[in-house]
Amino acid sequence: MQTQLPEMKRLESADVYRGFVMFLMMAEVLYLEKVAENTPGNSFWSFLALQQTHVAWVGCSLHDMIQPSFSFLVGVVLPYSIASRTSLNLPFNQLLLTALKRSLILILLGVFLRSMHSESTNWTFEDTLTQIGLGYPFLFLLGFRSIKFQYIAFIGLLFVYWLLFTLYPLPNTDFDYLAAGVSQNWEHNLTGFAAHWNKNTNIAWAFDQWFLNLFPREKIFNFNGGGYATLSFIPTLATMILGLVAGNQLKSDKPIFEKLKFFLYLATGLIISSLILQFTGICPIVKRIWTPSWVLFSGGICFLFLALFIKLVDINGYKYFNWLKIIGMNSIAAYVLADTVRGFIKNSFEIHLGSGFFKLAGDAYETIISGSCVLLTLWLILYWMYKKKLFIRI
Repeated sequence: MQTQLPEMKRLESADVYRGFVMFLMMAEVLYLEKVAENTPGNSFWSFLALQQTHVAWVGCSLHDMIQPSFSFLVGVVLPYSIASRTSLNLPFNQLLLTALKRSLILILLGVFLRSMHSESTNWTFEDTLTQIGLGYPFLFLLGFRSIKFQYIAFIGLLFVYWLLFTLYPLPNTDFDYLAAGVSQNWEHNLTGFAAHWNKNTNIAWAFDQWFLNLFPREKIFNFNGGGYATLSFIPTLATMILGLVAGNQLKSDKPIFEKLKFFLYLATGLIISSLILQFTGICPIVKRIWTPSWVLFSGGICFLFLALFIKLVDINGYKYFNWLKIIGMNSIAAYVLADTVRGFIKNSFEIHLGSGFFKLAGDAYETIISGSCVLLTLWLILYWMYKKKLFIRI
């Protein structure tokens, strides 16, 4: 007889997976790239530094999986959230209003965090929270539709987003690359049909040149230095739909190992499909503008991560992931803390222990020690909140 997942108020594996993702984000304070620079020729630190940075354009690092994983998990838990709320016999209009409020809060929180080092509100919508917020009302509505409809919506979103890029004309000979913040000879520029997805010469960049300048700004918006764009919320919604598919599977009465087999098959299909699109030039795998092939590739990896944590946490019952669960159960708090107080924590250590404390292992590893102190402090704050049952919900 195959093991069944028990009915639970929270899916522990999802909390652990979310905690793992948030830990990767919080661990930015280790600044492994600086360690790699200070230890030239050391392949170990070079590899870790690569995994803590976003790839320049095409491809993927571990760090690139933070945002799609966080978005994917929003979809995973939605069926549980809907079931919990509908069991209270709340009217649909009230549920929809709650979803719209949640969306607005996520968008404004993202804008607030992006504006912390600006002299005025920095109206920008490409970060994780705002991207999820922009797509969340649509995801919520899809949560009440059939699985077949969800699949159709997923394919439709990716096709429309792909078509938008292909129909936008490539730069002509008079195009001002300098004004777009990218070199015409940038080594990561793509050629041929794939050039439709080059940095700051695409439809998403053109849309932001119009849309973001509708808001009051310190100066006119011309381009995003990283190539990120507002319209990425469309394929981000597709990533959340993949999470919704996973959540529906987990909530079904199928045996757990059948669910895991489904995840593995789907992950394999998604990854292979994305690689075919990449190597044929039909659609490159680019996280920064969230290309359809990126949705497929990162979505496949998300399914693999989820299957792994289900096996380790929900089935095997391993408890040594509880430290990640503590982070995952308060992910919004972790997100905000990591963005707002890490500098204050580092300065506090320097004041009380002296700046020399961080150099105990030598200058090369200064950021490892300072970052570890900040990481531990952030985790202890989250642990205290966990023990006090203080959870930030949106």
